[in-house]
Formats: sequence, structure tokens, C-alpha cells
Amino acid sequence: MTASGKVEAVCISERKGERKHAVPSVRLRVQHGIEGDAHAGHWHRQVSLLAAEDVEALRRKGLPDLKAGDFAENLVVSGLDFSAWGLGSRIRIGCEAELTVTQLGKVCHSRCDIFRLTGDCIMPRLGIFCRVTQEGEVSSGDPVELVETVPRETFQAVVLTISDRCSRGEAVDTAGPAVSARLTGTRKVRIYESRVLPDEKTEIEDALRHFSDGHSIDLVFAVGGTGFAPRDVTPEAVAAVIDRPTPGLDEAMRRASAEITPNAMLSRAVSGIRGRTLIVSLPGSERAAVENLEAILPALAHGLAKLRGDPGDCGRPEKEPANEHD
Repeated sequence: MTASGKVEAVCISERKGERKHAVPSVRLRVQHGIEGDAHAGHWHRQVSLLAAEDVEALRRKGLPDLKAGDFAENLVVSGLDFSAWGLGSRIRIGCEAELTVTQLGKVCHSRCDIFRLTGDCIMPRLGIFCRVTQEGEVSSGDPVELVETVPRETFQAVVLTISDRCSRGEAVDTAGPAVSARLTGTRKVRIYESRVLPDEKTEIEDALRHFSDGHSIDLVFAVGGTGFAPRDVTPEAVAAVIDRPTPGLDEAMRRASAEITPNAMLSRAVSGIRGRTLIVSLPGSERAAVENLEAILPALAHGLAKLRGDPGDCGRPEKEPANEHD
């Protein structure tokens, strides 16, 4: 993989649902995306990129008249191999603009004209999406520099702390940061985002769907709200959004906690899979959250690899990498 490339085309569309068209240059804005582009906004898919080499390969398959923007891509870039990049990788374009990778590929909800003609559409498989993290002007011909690479094999995690008091600023969240610290200590996990939410079932469900659908997130932890209190609704929220339960994780966590306190049997934690994302609920206290996490860490890497499509043998558990502080 080379560390530098070049912008071959810059494309925008004024309305969603249309193919994009090439323009000489654009302005990238933080928290927005590309000025004048219909897909700009305060979200994680502000700028889309395709490799020029992938577009050229499709031309050779029988579409010589393919134009820049036909896949709804904003930037066509040559000389860089996107296939090794994970979420959090950063590139600099020209003198100022900087992008951070926030999604790998996308779900193709309908068969486009390109797919019907060739039997393939490269954006869902090979495209990447970014958020603008430093604004600037971008023009066709600008150099593109790889600033930081997060390996694609790194697992991406989101930690959601569920607490009315923490969300109102009446208490300091210690459980969520403790879970994040333990995860990143394995050196195989990167924290994509952390949030604090109130004990509102609908709001929890929305956040779980948001990070499980389209973000390329491997793992979401919902920390708190798993007990008997009237406002404890995390298990109900998780159960409402998962496609497949993972009862073995819940059993392992309760079993490990029961060796420490009989109150472990009061946990109503529910975990499961939505799409290719594993959702795990943990207790709201710092100590209990980390204890529960420790109980399942040895199996997590293997399970997440399976969700990514790894065909390897399930019979031999993968040893968890040593903590970087060990």
C-alpha cells in the first residue's frame, strides 16, 4: 500500500437519488461535508470515495463510458489502497482538508442501472465514507496523503452509558470510561464513540439501531439499566432491536458475577446480534461492568471475527492478547 495518491475527479449532486457530476473543485466544511452536495450534513457519511483503479476495472468489464460520479462517489482517488483501512484512518487532501473514515462500504437497498448492466456495483463493496475533520478546498489533481492508518482488522466498538443521573449531569460516569479503557487495553479494539443516554427505551433503541446499521461497528456495549429499578429498561431496548440472541454471553457474565455476589442473579442483562454487530448489555456500576466484561473477553475476538465472515474453526478459542500495560 502506498502512502500517497491523487484526486482524479471531484463530484457533487444537487439532489439525492441522482448520479453525481464532476466539478473542478469543492469546499469541504467541518460538521457538514461538501458545500453544494445533496449528501452533506451533520452525519457520518459526508464524503464518499472510490479508488480510480476499481472504476477502471469495471470499465474493462464492458462499461467504457462510465463517468466520474456514476456510483454517487464524491472523490475518485488513484494510488491508494483502501482495502486495508479501518474506521478512524485519516487522509489529507491538498494543503488543508482532512477526512476521517467513518464507514466501510454500504448496504445496497436496490439494484441500480450499473448493477443491471454489469452484475456488479462497486460502491457497496469497495467504497469508503468519511467525515470532514479539517476543512479546505479540494480540486481535481490534488495530492492525497495517508496521515494515519487504523488496520481494518481492528474491531470497532461503541460504549453507551445508560443513566438518567449521568445524562443530567448529576453524577459522573465512571462505568463507561472503565469499559472503554479495558477494551482498548486489548490492543484489538478501537472505541469509535462513547455516549451517555437517559433511561428512555426509545432513545436507547434508536442509538443501538444507529450504530448497528451501516456504521461498520463490530460491538456496542450498553452499560447500565439492567436491574430491577422501575427505570431500568436496557434489556427491553436491546431485545427490541436484536435479530439473534446470544444467551451464552449473558450466562457467562452472570455465572462469573455470582462467584462474587449473590446479587448477580438479579441482572436482567440481554445481549444479541443485529446484522453484523454484537450488542452486549453490562451492569451500571464500574466494578460490576468490568467484572462482567472480563468474563466474556476471551471469546469476543473469535465471535466478532465470525460476524465478519471468518470461516475458521470454532472449536479452538482464541487467546485474548495481553493488555498493553502488562
